Amino acid sequence: MSIEKRLSILEAKLEELSAEADIRRLQARYMFLCDTPCPEVGQIDDVERIARIMDLYCEDAIWEGVGAYYDNQFGRAVGKDAIRTHFEKFWSPVRKPGLLLNAHYLTSEQIHVHGDEADGQWIHCQPWIFDDGTALLRSSRLNNLFRKVDGVWKVARTRTENVFVAPLTSGWANAYPAVSVLMNP
Repeated sequence: MSIEKRLSILEAKLEELSAEADIRRLQARYMFLCDTPCPEVGQIDDVERIARIMDLYCEDAIWEGVGAYYDNQFGRAVGKDAIRTHFEKFWSPVRKPGLLLNAHYLTSEQIHVHGDEADGQWIHCQPWIFDDGTALLRSSRLNNLFRKVDGVWKVARTRTENVFVAPLTSGWANAYPAVSVLMNP
């Protein structure tokens, strides 16, 4: 095999691995921004949190909950304006019960790059604690699409399907922060 052919193969593999790494960071950033309390640098409010999440999406993106459980709970939002509205309802100051803690744990990652498009699948698990004393553990599968826009990977579709929701007993977690300071200097 010629050196030119070898270099071409190596270049293609490097592009694929770089894309996978970028997509992994993009998905992790999304989950990081969705955690409550939000661990982002500085104390940002939910309006800023939503704006930063929206920066991760393509203009024509889709956010959807699918399957028997999520169809009725989350539905489908098409386009950044509709997705923003979805998140505004989720983090609404009048939401009852209010969310005190929500942390996302991703596992079982699969990322497949196809040029400037890619798909990725994960299973995620997240505990929720609400201000009315209720708590639950939720798990779902993610089947997301990504697209390179002006050289930057963006989320083209977030698609989630429930695996299970399990109520947790009151007080199962008795020490958790009201505000995250992890990323502060």
